[in-house]
Amino acid sequence: MFFIFLIYLSFISLGLPDSILGSAWPLMNTDLGVPIGNAGIASIIISIGTIVSSLFSYRLIKILGTGRIVIVSISMTAIALLGFAFSPSFIWLLFCAIPLGLGAGAVDAALNRFVATHYEAKHMNWLHAFWGVGALLGPVILSVLVVWGNSWRSGYFTISLVQFALVLLLLFSLSKWKKYEDADSNRIQYTKETNSGSKMGLLNSFKKKGSAFGMVSFFLIASTEACIMLWGSSYLVKIENVPAESAAGWISLYFLGMTAGRMLSGFLSIRIKNEALIRLGCTLAAFGLVIMLLPFPTIFTLLSFVIIGTGLAPIYPSMLHQTPVYFGVEHSQAAMGIQMAFAYTGATLVAPLLGQLLATISFLIFPYFLLVCVAGIMFCRLILIRANEINVKPKRLSQ
Repeated sequence: MFFIFLIYLSFISLGLPDSILGSAWPLMNTDLGVPIGNAGIASIIISIGTIVSSLFSYRLIKILGTGRIVIVSISMTAIALLGFAFSPSFIWLLFCAIPLGLGAGAVDAALNRFVATHYEAKHMNWLHAFWGVGALLGPVILSVLVVWGNSWRSGYFTISLVQFALVLLLLFSLSKWKKYEDADSNRIQYTKETNSGSKMGLLNSFKKKGSAFGMVSFFLIASTEACIMLWGSSYLVKIENVPAESAAGWISLYFLGMTAGRMLSGFLSIRIKNEALIRLGCTLAAFGLVIMLLPFPTIFTLLSFVIIGTGLAPIYPSMLHQTPVYFGVEHSQAAMGIQMAFAYTGATLVAPLLGQLLATISFLIFPYFLLVCVAGIMFCRLILIRANEINVKPKRLSQ
């Protein structure tokens, strides 16, 4: 229980820096003397670092082990955040963004695979709920410190200290990681001996039938979540005529639905299988989007964000938990890294591109675009399930 609690703390620490850049930037850009649009440059550098480290996490974990990678990665984010706090210029901040992205991607892929392999689905849902707790706490810590008369730098400094404290805790748990990793090595060795034709590697994850559709489903779910986070408030302002100063507050209903939904999904996963939870989540999210489309009063649109957030909540963690099922334990870390890279790529690229589309055409297409993404997730998972059944049947017949 102490060990899973430590992993939960790690995911809170992952969420803390994810939301603070956007919250602190109105203060940061004035202090650093750069245009407000420069936040996008820092965000892209962080995202690229995250994608790269996700792809190479398989190799790094193979060399160093999960425990050491988690400690090194969180140390990198702690040092990067400390660098943010003392950045004398925007260029310095961009240099600090590199280790922040690299650290976040590696630890994310490592912990997700570890929980998918060793723990039940309920823990994967609760794990991502704790990420939501961290994402909510980051802006709160910043705003409290600023209200008390401190600068944005104190927010980054405080979160950096939290990360360093977590590193110390993880150092004491290194022997515990080793026990799990020894069990993993034995299991993987047994799998290789019983299935001599199975080669381990990054690209071998794509050799499983339907694997490409599984990767695309990660691209779509991350794109959907990123688009809502980036353009949800603007949709309320442009289409529902909600005042700009209160739209950001209303969109927090989405995060409330997401966090509460993941806590609830943890309990549901005890009785319901992962793929059934994914279908249920897609159905609920689609229902919320249909409400958004219909000519109801604005209050229904506001409530639809809660429904959409609750629906999307179990999809991503449930998909992650299925990784060892579809790819096998021996391929799960490589597959996890690729899945995370697809997810980060979707979150990085699609939301800005959608913004250009919304500005050119109309914000009216916003819910239609999200509906297409949700339908795409359901289609990709259906193909993946059927492909997995085909993969399993020959093995059963040979037995």
